[in-house]
Amino acid sequence: MLKGAKKLYDPRLSKLAHLLVNYSLGVKKGDQLAVIGSVNAQPLMLEVYKEALVIGALPDLLPSFSETSELYFKYASDEQLQAPPSPIEMASRTSYDALLTIQAPSNVKSLSQVEPAKITLSRRAGTELSKIFWQRMSSGEMRWCGTLYPTQGLAQEAGMGYYEYADFVFKAGLLDADNPEAEWLKIHDQQERVSAEMDQRKSFRIVSEDTDLRFQAAGRHWVNCDGKLNFPDGEVFTGPIEDTVEGHIRFSFPGIYGGKEIEDIRLTFERGKVVKAEAAKGQELLHALLDTDAGSRYVGEIAVGTNPGITKFSKNMLFDEKIGGTVHLALGRSIPMSFGKNESAIHWDMLCDMRQGGEIFADGELIYKAGKFLFA
Repeated sequence: MLKGAKKLYDPRLSKLAHLLVNYSLGVKKGDQLAVIGSVNAQPLMLEVYKEALVIGALPDLLPSFSETSELYFKYASDEQLQAPPSPIEMASRTSYDALLTIQAPSNVKSLSQVEPAKITLSRRAGTELSKIFWQRMSSGEMRWCGTLYPTQGLAQEAGMGYYEYADFVFKAGLLDADNPEAEWLKIHDQQERVSAEMDQRKSFRIVSEDTDLRFQAAGRHWVNCDGKLNFPDGEVFTGPIEDTVEGHIRFSFPGIYGGKEIEDIRLTFERGKVVKAEAAKGQELLHALLDTDAGSRYVGEIAVGTNPGITKFSKNMLFDEKIGGTVHLALGRSIPMSFGKNESAIHWDMLCDMRQGGEIFADGELIYKAGKFLFA
């Protein structure tokens, strides 16, 4: 453990840093690594910095303050909201071999009073940079991983005590194992079989409470999420053929966006596009997000969560979308490695529970029931 870093209260941080640098990002000697995160994540940022130096990489720490987003949306003019990304933002996405982003907010509700229109303006301004980022990712020019450092704010949002939440975070990453990397390699092998099977199928149907959704995915790829893009991880996803999504879906849990909750979301699709959207709470924000741009009413991702160690909804999609026995749908931008083609300034995930009898059919065959693949 790094000497002098008094806030390193948990030895699992060293394991996490080792995994992120070596397994998730595959950092090598001479690689330029950017680490972006709130100052709240200082203990983890320092451990990652040390790990990268030991390898012989060239790491840069780019810390920020959680409060800046609140100040930005409170005081920035429309002109400022629509300004292109800063030189630092541009460089972090375009100039490095590897990028690690760390969530560590002190207050997850800091943007809860922001007008939806302001969020939309800001999102649109980042469209081009987001496109460049994902192009570099899909080509292998840059590796990226997003992770989380436990904070009091995140613990409160999850309805847990701080140390309980820290245990939840680290256990989800299998950091209590003697050799976490070996465990993630096992998960890779298990999910690779699922991805290979799904790649052979063309048409899919998801059935659950108030949900009957159909889509085509011939020629698209089901990506094995095994701790390389997110950490922790545990899902397989694809980008459906954009104009084939049909039917309706009701999301079992609130949709979270910028600290705001949108409850009981129901969407209806025709020829791939959301034609009807309802919510018991937060409908104004829901419609603002749907109207972000031409691609925000189309599906960029459909996925199945596979992590059996994540069972509790914590109001953080990094974890929630990985809950074993759930599916999630993201409106907006496709992830290029799935061969999806939808473009948008947003990529917004919403979660549907399948554990109480939900079913997935592929080419007319039942392949998934009550939270489990039948061929895995």
